[in-house]
Amino acid sequence: MTPTPIDGLEIHPLDVHADNRGWFKENWSGQRLRPVQNNISFNARRGATRGMHAEPWDKWVSVATGRVFAAWVDLREGSATFGEKFGIEIGPDAAVFVPRGVANGFQALEDATTYTYLVNARYNPNGTYAYCSYGEIDWPLEPTEVSAKDIEHPPLIDAPAVPPRKILITGANGQLGRALRTVYSEREAEFCTREEFDITAPPERDWNEYRAIINCAAYNDVNGAEQDRAGAWAVNAEALAVLARIANQHDVTLVHVSSDYIFDGSVAVHSEEELPSPLSAYGASKAAGETAAQVAHKHYVIRTSWVFGDGANFMDTMARLAAKGISPSVVSDQRGRPTYAEDLAKGIAHLLATGAEYGIYNITSDGDAVGRDEIAMSVFIGMGADPSDVTPVTTAQYAELNGPEAPRPAESTLSLDKIKTAGFAPRNWRAALAIYLALR
Repeated sequence: MTPTPIDGLEIHPLDVHADNRGWFKENWSGQRLRPVQNNISFNARRGATRGMHAEPWDKWVSVATGRVFAAWVDLREGSATFGEKFGIEIGPDAAVFVPRGVANGFQALEDATTYTYLVNARYNPNGTYAYCSYGEIDWPLEPTEVSAKDIEHPPLIDAPAVPPRKILITGANGQLGRALRTVYSEREAEFCTREEFDITAPPERDWNEYRAIINCAAYNDVNGAEQDRAGAWAVNAEALAVLARIANQHDVTLVHVSSDYIFDGSVAVHSEEELPSPLSAYGASKAAGETAAQVAHKHYVIRTSWVFGDGANFMDTMARLAAKGISPSVVSDQRGRPTYAEDLAKGIAHLLATGAEYGIYNITSDGDAVGRDEIAMSVFIGMGADPSDVTPVTTAQYAELNGPEAPRPAESTLSLDKIKTAGFAPRNWRAALAIYLALR
């Protein structure tokens, strides 16, 4: 592979095997893109010129017969090489990876030249496309057979820039969705509430405009799922199969947030390799959602636990009780590590930004594993209240006081080794709690 003056544009040499019959080559073998369509352009006479087209997809271009002078102009908004031009003669012994937003064109140098290209998205008549004039290129031959549309394309100085692909964030009004608003700007991401984007029946989108889906939407009523199993399954499992299919059809990365509730809590620390063993209907629906999400070729399944941030959560409840002088009874035999929503959001953004290996990742805040009662005491201390006002009780005792609940894992601590190896180090949950309480 040979780089070029345009960032991301790559020349790939191909082995051409010739004999008395002609020649054979392997034109594409998995490099750089996942094609959904193969296009062929036949050019009857030398000098035929096409371009410059910057469609919202990547291309893998090559020559089947003859030779061409291939040329490109970077029209990507924010690109370090925006406006850069580059051209090179290629034949059957080379292929070129053309990134989305780089205008592509070519000129046939021989009669009966056949130009071929793979793309990772299909044409959408309602999509957004950018062009610049073929006159920006110093062609080796006098251009001929130029189409009327190509003649009308504007010069580079007037050509529209191609904006970067966005991230679609579902469930944007939840704790994680709100935290992601501090990580991504409106220019980088589209934040959709449940009303705006129902994951059980996704509305129409031009998916060429997106590079990733971060699914924060979920059915989170753990107790309610025991009675409304169909509702929990529809949102937490079936909808993920739909999102995974969209991701595969449009070469989009799917990020799905799962839960410690997929485990029975029989081990002290849960690694990414541990198989699901849910105790509740909610846990079963989340485990099924993980399986569905992993059907996406590009996926990050994020397991997390005990999230607190902007919105209703355990920390907020304990803080309000402390402020009112109420003494709660809190379960002591369910242990884990809380997760500050900001840490979770930044961890997800890190995986997407670094192109980390796809797969399952645990992301929580760091620090010691504690019981829920110890967390409540920490909140009381942070609020200037007496931690002894928190009464530790067992899960069974809590059920006697408040009625039966869906079963929950006794141990919810998730190993952070893999996410740390990927280069992200979450903060200690106690430090995060102090920040959270200070900002309430």
